[in-house]
Parts: sequence; C-alpha cells; structure tokens
Amino acid sequence: MESVTKLKDIATQVRRDIVRMVHAVQSGHPGGSLGCADFLTALYFNTMEHNPSFNMDAVNEDVFFLSNGHISPVFYSVLARAGYFDVKELATFRKLNTRLQGHPATHEHLPGVRIASGSLGQGMSVAIGAALSKKLNGDNHLVFSLHGDGELDEGQVWEAIMSATHLKVDNLISTIDWNGQQIDGPTSKVMNLGDLHIKFAAFGWVVIEMNGNDMDDVVATLDKAKSLTGNGQPVCILMKTEMGKGVDFMEGSHEWHGIAPNNDQLAKALAQLPETLGDY
Repeated sequence: MESVTKLKDIATQVRRDIVRMVHAVQSGHPGGSLGCADFLTALYFNTMEHNPSFNMDAVNEDVFFLSNGHISPVFYSVLARAGYFDVKELATFRKLNTRLQGHPATHEHLPGVRIASGSLGQGMSVAIGAALSKKLNGDNHLVFSLHGDGELDEGQVWEAIMSATHLKVDNLISTIDWNGQQIDGPTSKVMNLGDLHIKFAAFGWVVIEMNGNDMDDVVATLDKAKSLTGNGQPVCILMKTEMGKGVDFMEGSHEWHGIAPNNDQLAKALAQLPETLGDY
C-alpha cells in the first residue's frame, strides 16, 4: 500500500504517459484515460490484492476488468508502472505488431489483460461470471470492473446488472466513470441517463458515490466499497470525474474523447504534468 502522496505522484506520471503515448501515434483516447488515472492508480497500488507475475485465472487474488476498453492508455500505463511488463513497452502503443493494441486484446498475451474489450457493454457480464466462478471455487477475493457512463446506453449492461442482484453476486464492485461525456457529446443530450443512483439502487445494488479525481476520496471510497461486500448485494461506485483531468485545455470536453494532441499541445500538457517516476 502506498501513501496518498505517492499515489498522486504515480497518477501524475500515468497522465504524462497517456498524452505521450497518444501523441506518438496520433491516435487513441486521452480524455477518459486522463479522467480515470486516479482511480486505476489507487486500485492497483493500494486497493487490490494482485500479482504482477500474472495468472490468467486470477486464483487467490483480486481481479479487474476494463469494460470501456478505449481508455487503454491509462490501463497500459498503470499495468506497466505496477510491474506487469516493462515500462519501455509503452512506446509501442498502437504500433504494428505491438501487444499494446488500441483496445486491449487477449491474443497478444499482454500480462494484466484478461478480456478483449473493444466492444462496449460486455464487461459487466464478464465481471459477474468471474465473480460467480470465485464463489464456486471458494476464492474469497473480489472482482472489480470499470464502465463508462455512455456505455450504459447498451442494453446488455442492464440485463447483467439485474442478474447480479438475482444471483447475489456480493463479491463484485463495479465502478461507473460518471463524467457526463461520450464520443458524440454530453450524455444528457445523446441519451439522458437520468438518476443513476436511483436506477442502480432500484436494481438491488448497494450504491455509493465518490469524486474520482480526489485521491483521498478515491482511496477512502474503495476501502468503504470493500467493506460493503459479502452482504448479498453487488456494489456500485458512481465515480464523478472530469474528462481530460490534469490537462487544462482538455478538461470537461467530449472533443478530447478520441483525438490526439499535436506537438504544441503535447508540450503544454507535459508542462502541467511533472515527471515523477521517469518517462519510458
């Protein structure tokens, strides 16, 4: 477990990795990646019990599934910084024959990646299946998952949410990146999601909220979520974040969902993100 100060330093370096990776190939999704940097840093460096030597079956350890796979830059950076593979491999992001595909893929055998998550809406079902398998195997560890709020437009997600309650999947903590943005604009205009707290509660989940860009709150809320497991209900964290967090000209706009910074924009971004762990 790391101190909050150390976690903040790691998250800053992760954000620096993200903008450099996306800029280098002029392709990728920086907005949501930057917004989720604090959450994934806290998850891998403080909350989860996991083993970077990597066993695909995740026996006797916590497991994480990234459903909104387009934010692969933040996932790859955190995995590398947590010791799953050499940090230098981040330089191969989205290049020909790389293991770091634009969306995580299992056929590349990249340590830390257990599902291909290019198609939105599937991660909740996978996470529930993994949680049920842990129960059947007598493994008391937890399953964590992350989903975009725009991803909730997919009907499959709600079928899975309903089944998790019916099956009493109480070893699952699913987090929704509640940034209010998706590729075509604000979620309120594309497909208004209504009151997500009321919706998840109506489906029988325990629901808590957190500020996903406040490391103190992220750490405390993840600890609280863990304490709520094992009581017959799945746990949902509604995580308020700001798309593009950490780079002022990217913050709060859906326009940075899937475009890369140019040279001048990269320089401005890096000036706001001091190197804390060493660049790849």
